[in-house]
Amino acid sequence: MTEPVKRDSPHSPRFFADPALVHFDGRYYLYPTTDGLVDWSSTCFHVLASVNLRDWEDWGEILRLGRDVSWARRNAWAPAAAEKDGVYYFYFTADDNIGVATAMAPEGPFRDSGRPLVAKGQYPGRAIDPSVFTDRDGTSYLIWGNAVAHFARLEADMVSIDESSVVAWEHATFREAAHVHEHAGTYYLTWSENDTRNPDYRVRWARGASPTGPWEDGGILLEQSPKDGILSTGHHSILRLSGTDEWVIAYHRFAIPDGNGFHREIVIDPLTHLPSGDLERVTPTLEPIRLTKTAIPETLDI
Repeated sequence: MTEPVKRDSPHSPRFFADPALVHFDGRYYLYPTTDGLVDWSSTCFHVLASVNLRDWEDWGEILRLGRDVSWARRNAWAPAAAEKDGVYYFYFTADDNIGVATAMAPEGPFRDSGRPLVAKGQYPGRAIDPSVFTDRDGTSYLIWGNAVAHFARLEADMVSIDESSVVAWEHATFREAAHVHEHAGTYYLTWSENDTRNPDYRVRWARGASPTGPWEDGGILLEQSPKDGILSTGHHSILRLSGTDEWVIAYHRFAIPDGNGFHREIVIDPLTHLPSGDLERVTPTLEPIRLTKTAIPETLDI
């Protein structure tokens, strides 16, 4: 694995949200939204890396709208990442479209495909918040949506979807950030309800027999703890730790202290699958991830 070129700077507080947590090549990576801007107006994406899930390095900017992505210039939100046959795929939201870029290393450089993978208005709801699930048989699925969730098989090239496979799903509480994982033959759908500016932004779960449902509602998985000053726990990803049956959930919340819907920080907590097949409710903790080194490109617009 190549090491990234990093511009080091004195550590300063940074805000990130919408974490996509993955494990590639012996390291953990977080692909988040670059936060700290009113109206979520970031135009670039960063990648963070860790070997222990506690201490993280910001390896810098990996994709910028308007420069690396010609078809969109605003609202760089809520990415996801996957690997297949040594190629790394970065799925991202840009101006209510979903794009995809590729690289030969987890830290990039990423090259955009040149067009949206899912275009604004192509399906009901908003085309935001992609996530990727790869089943045991190697089939990969793209999941996305706001107000309406969509599930689609990714083609073998991982940069296009089988449009005949698209399944829509609606639920009274579904807002955004749909995510699928599988454990012991059961598929789990998790999602965020309410608004990310709302202290009651939270994660709900359901289970099903396939990666596209149908889904049986399981209730609340993760929510605020006002007595601890923990508010707005949502937009998550779930990962099995490599070589174990231990699982974690990465999510964001209002930064402590004085955070809000535009100043959020990432937390990683244990996730437990119960013998009944239920998910145990997650107890949110106070300690966010620690940024031990920050690479700030000269052009970063925050």
